[in-house]
Amino acid sequence: MKSEKVLSVVIPVYNEAKTICEILDEVARRPETAEIIVVDDASKDNSRGIIQEYADRSEGKVRLFCQEMNKGKGAAIRRGFDEARSPIVIIQDADKEYSPEDYPVMIAPIVSGKADVVYGSRFHEGAGKVLYFRHTMGNKLLTFVSNVLTDIKLTDMETCYKAFKREVIQNLNLDSDRFGIEVELTAKFAHARNLRIYEVPISYHGRTYDEGKKITWKDGVAAIWHMIKYNRLQGKSKFYRKPWKEVLG
Repeated sequence: MKSEKVLSVVIPVYNEAKTICEILDEVARRPETAEIIVVDDASKDNSRGIIQEYADRSEGKVRLFCQEMNKGKGAAIRRGFDEARSPIVIIQDADKEYSPEDYPVMIAPIVSGKADVVYGSRFHEGAGKVLYFRHTMGNKLLTFVSNVLTDIKLTDMETCYKAFKREVIQNLNLDSDRFGIEVELTAKFAHARNLRIYEVPISYHGRTYDEGKKITWKDGVAAIWHMIKYNRLQGKSKFYRKPWKEVLG
């Protein structure tokens, strides 16, 4: 597989008028990007109008889908997955915390035929913006609990940057509406034991709450509940649409 024009980039948006054009420019410039799927989750600012104007100028590269009610980040991501048409799908936040310059390292294991799913870790050693201490510890705690329940070893389960083969992500039955989508994805990948999961280091430029960061401690508590739900309570037969041998060959 070649690395150019292979990506469907899914961008969930809620009140990101200040940054959305800049991130769309960055994503559109990447040679890996074939299409950009923006899902506006009933923004209260003028994000939707800004994105529509951008899409009208993009000659079909940017496609906008609108949720008529605010349903949450997970719901927006699920809509984007369903609309994807390119061989590889990646999630991109609209707030500039994650850089599209990391696309090559994110998709390299898939392009080379070594992986079906790739996680971009913010916690591999290297230069990066200093983060909130409690957020970092909270993320590491959630990742630890997830690793215990899934029996796979990740350093950053809650990362936004996850890339997948399109047939892999479209074979999952997903139902999380908010930030529980990260837990749900990890649980369902892990329990499909024949999927090859890689983790690679990425850069990260975390926002402060004054800059618009939305996640709170309540989402951390909800994540624990989702871990129990998807790893212990929900029947695994409901996780997938088709047997993996039919999907992966």
